[in-house]
Amino acid sequence: MGSISPRPVKKICCIGAGYVGGPTSAVIAQHNPDVAVTVVDLSEARIAAWKSTALPIYEPGLYEVVELARDGTDGRTPNFHFSTDISRTIDEADLILIAVNTPTKTVGLGAGGASDLAYVESAARHIAEVATSDKIIVEKSTVPCGTADSIREILDAHASPDVHFDILSNPEFLAEGTAINDLQKPDRILIGSLADDRGRHAAGALAQVYGSWVPQERIITINLWSSELAKLAANCMLAQRISSINSLSAICEATGANIEELAFAVGLDTRIGPKMLKSSAGFGGSCFKKDVLSLAYIAETLHLPEVSAYWKSVVDINEYQKERFAKRITKRLYNTLRLKKIAILGFAYKKNTGDTRESAAITIVGQLIAEGARIAIYDPQVSEQQIRQDLTYEHPAEVVKKQVEVFGDAISACADASAVVILTEWDEFKTDQTPDINSMDSAVRKQLVERTRRSHSASSSEGDADFRDSGFVTPAPSSSDSNPISAVVSEESRPADKRVDWVRIASSMKRPRLVFDGRNVVDAPKLASLGFTVEDIGKPGSRPRRW
Repeated sequence: MGSISPRPVKKICCIGAGYVGGPTSAVIAQHNPDVAVTVVDLSEARIAAWKSTALPIYEPGLYEVVELARDGTDGRTPNFHFSTDISRTIDEADLILIAVNTPTKTVGLGAGGASDLAYVESAARHIAEVATSDKIIVEKSTVPCGTADSIREILDAHASPDVHFDILSNPEFLAEGTAINDLQKPDRILIGSLADDRGRHAAGALAQVYGSWVPQERIITINLWSSELAKLAANCMLAQRISSINSLSAICEATGANIEELAFAVGLDTRIGPKMLKSSAGFGGSCFKKDVLSLAYIAETLHLPEVSAYWKSVVDINEYQKERFAKRITKRLYNTLRLKKIAILGFAYKKNTGDTRESAAITIVGQLIAEGARIAIYDPQVSEQQIRQDLTYEHPAEVVKKQVEVFGDAISACADASAVVILTEWDEFKTDQTPDINSMDSAVRKQLVERTRRSHSASSSEGDADFRDSGFVTPAPSSSDSNPISAVVSEESRPADKRVDWVRIASSMKRPRLVFDGRNVVDAPKLASLGFTVEDIGKPGSRPRRW
């Protein structure tokens, strides 16, 4: 598809005059005086209330924003309108916000859990039936992941073939009582779109609307389905926090503890809030599993089975994640690991420690051993004795001795491996950009040239052509040196920052050079340029995806 010029947004229609549509449209109108923003709704009473001094909803600061844009109190031409003429407003708009209700279904399939998308479907049908020009359609309602596909099917089935629709996801993250502040100073604005030119330009058009008052660094563009899921995920995580503190309140009542004191004490932990949201093959350490199971047991002894079951599920998911990751390795290697060498990078439960207690690596390596794999392990801080001790808890010592070998460096561990599995997020496993040799200090550069001259023949014979132009291999400098530098900048030349030489690993591994990144620490596209196939946690990976 050729280049597509972004369409300027001059008219916005918001379908739905409720809690989301009204305040959101008001703030958009306030900050975009040259854009006409119209909120439409089937309810004449609701629309009449928005036109009055008694708004249908109350939020601190809402009336002042509405009054400014609706009545032009700052001297502007009023650009915030309300109407029940839905068809005309839709047809005239450049951009349409769908901000209708999506309640939980009460009858039929999914009753009690699934979202009722009847209003979303109705809005989509109405748009398709009356639109005579291209539109950008924005999901503001909270919808299940994949709703954009349903909207597109409806539009394709009912709209004129001459009209094109671009669908965006732009979830709201408002809290009652602070909605205007949340809109005026948002933590982030998420805009999800397709990854084609039209999708990106549509996302850019919406970003320009928000850019009139939101800093660019807070406007985040992601793929359509991630954006849809982000709203549900954020709410689920917030609900989980509430459920957690509520479950603890039951224990407080049964023991004499004070929930407010407990909440205050726990809330001082900086990890609680935006942190601890990095996906991985599973958590470990001396505290998490032990303390969660301890709390579950206390709840059980206090005759609170629901609370106990809730906390046990946290451990269950962690165990499931580890088992799922191990099974993924086996399946990707054609359902058999017998006699295959699997390199394990990292055995500690997290970086910068030698602690292996409850490390995900113990469970995952154990399952790979059970599949008959030959295991090669490297961890910069965990001793061979500790590794073997941990593994012999579940496997006979003779099996561990036969199938497990511990190495002192990553290169040796990965040699001749069918797959590399990263289980600890050590910095040295990451794929930072190799420094440019031409910008190095002359003494360092001279030392590197001499070293690579001595090893040039060996490195040339073991390297594959498909990663010579990958960006990992430093290009030869324009100098009088006759021998080119054909190897990646070595770890010795990096001043205090050791990194694994992925070029050498690629040259010594068996194809298809599989890397299972259980900590999401490597740059998958960068490794792909070396011929690796990377399987991450929670990312599309090598499996096909719709874009």
